[in-house]
Amino acid sequence: MERIEGTGPGEPDAGVDAGTREGADAGPGTRDGADTGPDAGTRDGAGAGFRSPAASLASFAYTAADEEKRRGVRRMKTTATGLLLLVALVYVLATWAKNEGVGGWPGFVAAAAEAGMVGALADWFAVTALFKRPLGLPIPHTAIIPTKKDQLGASLGSFVGENFLSGGVVRDRIHSLAIGGRLGAWLAEPAHADRVTAELSTALRGALTVLRDSDVQAVVAEAITRRANAAEVGPGLGKMLEKVVADGGHRKVVDLVCVRAHDWLVQHGDSVMDAVQGGAPGWTPRFVDKRVGERVYKELLRFITEMRDMPGHPARGSIDTFLTDFAADLQTDSETRARVERLKSEILGRGEVQDVIASAWSSVRQMVIAAAEDERSELRLRARASLMSLGARLATDGRLQAKLEGWVEDAAVYVVTTYRAEITSLISDTVAGWDADQTSKKIEAHIGRDLQFIRINGTVVGALAGLAIYTVSRAFGG
Repeated sequence: MERIEGTGPGEPDAGVDAGTREGADAGPGTRDGADTGPDAGTRDGAGAGFRSPAASLASFAYTAADEEKRRGVRRMKTTATGLLLLVALVYVLATWAKNEGVGGWPGFVAAAAEAGMVGALADWFAVTALFKRPLGLPIPHTAIIPTKKDQLGASLGSFVGENFLSGGVVRDRIHSLAIGGRLGAWLAEPAHADRVTAELSTALRGALTVLRDSDVQAVVAEAITRRANAAEVGPGLGKMLEKVVADGGHRKVVDLVCVRAHDWLVQHGDSVMDAVQGGAPGWTPRFVDKRVGERVYKELLRFITEMRDMPGHPARGSIDTFLTDFAADLQTDSETRARVERLKSEILGRGEVQDVIASAWSSVRQMVIAAAEDERSELRLRARASLMSLGARLATDGRLQAKLEGWVEDAAVYVVTTYRAEITSLISDTVAGWDADQTSKKIEAHIGRDLQFIRINGTVVGALAGLAIYTVSRAFGG
């Protein structure tokens, strides 16, 4: 009985040192378990294949809270072992009384006590076999948690994957939450919309701050250039120009050009006449050149003045005809379209154009950051109003709720069905990385108290069963 009490049911390992002694007691079992398969060596060894013991302890540490729970387990162990010793004492006394010739009750008491001891020892063996080798003996199918830890982790991962991460279960659960209506009612509250707007603004500022301007500028410039080079602009320009001419939208431009040309001629008349005189032949007299220059200037000024003042001037009609023909050529004439494409490529390839495209990102970035930081900016006010409007619609529009919930359900089902193996492997890989002894101690600290009640119940139920069997056997003349 002393041996049983010291290493088995009693396990008087009070205090912090109990974990050390228990680890030492579990040593033979663990060593024996390590010999049963290659995986155990990596579990209990230096961490080949998994992690080192230090890493395992860091991820699944045995804490002071666990030690406090373990002290409660030890108290329950003492209670269960005390009950075993009590029934053993009762058995000894009842047997002694029976041998001394006391009739009647000693037989019943001895039978109950004997069955109680058997039940207590059997349940002690079963409980102990979960965490270590009972009495340190290499009995098969014992020390289940230390030796079968990885298999238990894999089984747990499979169980979670089959029963919690199936498409039907996830879809039914999300559908029962009624996310659309609840989200709509939540967003419709001004305080909640303000909170979401603030969070989105913070996220936007953070994202824009992290991004490097040079990288974004290069991407933007490359994307714009590639898109512009890939798309032919001639037909689009032709249609736009055709529409502008048909609506008369170009006439204001012509008016502006005529006004500016007239004003320029008035201010630079001497320059025009000097240019005409300078182009005259050298053999003509100077006064003739002067008279010709003055005549050309006056006719040119008269022509521009008439164009400016006469909406129906023939030159304006010629411009209309030219633009109409040019719009048609942009859409149908292959040579004209090719020239426009070459001109487009030349313009896009110029360094100053690329600089303008790249600098656009910096301007947009600063504008967005400033708007995101200002609570009264148009960006944040519009975002807040949009969120509240969306919330109000979600709260009342059943079709919109169904559409949103369908999107969420489809997304969740896709994730769990596509990445189920990766999700469940998190469980199995995490359990595989735990240290076997620490795992056993931690689990025992959390459930060991309830397991000790099994020992107590086994003692009581065994005693009652033994008493019932002894009574029945006596009743039938046994």
